[in-house]
Amino acid sequence: MSLPQRITKTHATGNDFVVYLDKTGDFEPTADEIRFLCDRHFGIGGDGLIRLTKPEFVSDLSDEQIMAVQAGDAEWFMDYRNADGSLAEMCGNGTRAITLFAQREGVADSTEPFRLGTRAGVKILTPRGNVKPYGANVFQVEMGEWKIGETDAYEVTIPGNDGSARGTFVDMGNPHVVAVIEDAFSTLPVVEDLDLVTKPVVNPTIESDQNVEFVRIDDIDHNTAVGEATMRVNERGCGETLSCGTGLCATGIVLRAKTGISHWDITVRGGTLRVDVTDEDVKLTGSATLVADIDLLRS
Repeated sequence: MSLPQRITKTHATGNDFVVYLDKTGDFEPTADEIRFLCDRHFGIGGDGLIRLTKPEFVSDLSDEQIMAVQAGDAEWFMDYRNADGSLAEMCGNGTRAITLFAQREGVADSTEPFRLGTRAGVKILTPRGNVKPYGANVFQVEMGEWKIGETDAYEVTIPGNDGSARGTFVDMGNPHVVAVIEDAFSTLPVVEDLDLVTKPVVNPTIESDQNVEFVRIDDIDHNTAVGEATMRVNERGCGETLSCGTGLCATGIVLRAKTGISHWDITVRGGTLRVDVTDEDVKLTGSATLVADIDLLRS
């Protein structure tokens, strides 16, 4: 087994991960090991696995990618894998969970911004402490640049659910299609009644596959220029998760395009997070939690 004996269970607003520190590059996981650890019946259980290591120890990175991470002053890299063992470009909730873990392990300062390498570039995480209504161990993540496609260019359906909705493509370093439902363009059930155990179908097909977000606008305060929304998400390689950081950012971007409001408090099944969008970047604010340290038993 190419895993360390001790691993840690974490979550960030219910998006849960198995994480560990690999200072020497000796513990790059195999796809089978990831599927085993993330299995909720036969393993530990998680939406994904995160190995915190140096960028030069991540075998799928090119020399150019390694140099870009180092040029961004990131000593540490978030090697994130989906629960099915596949590689993922980015995980916004995972950045918060692994940064809290890095603080505990002494490789990140608990009071200063932490520069973290990812397959979608270097992200900067600033600790905010306890912040209502977002919770404890809150971080603001500078998620970087984003790209949005034509509004409502995709049809989104869910096998087993009647109706359809229109979706908008957003590139957050990983691909998303965001469908605003409970409006005149959607005939899908309300957000709470969606069956997201079944993978949504996006048409036209996106070759890379995608995460799909379903969102309802709950309120807009034009005096403060802050909106409130509710979101659920089906993540590629995971299924429905309680929260998705890049999906929250993609949702905020689409809501801004549709309403002109740039600041959103978005509630997912795992809690409430803040998304702040500008033309140049997007910031995500939310909590993180360390759940347990686990010693793996060797046969």
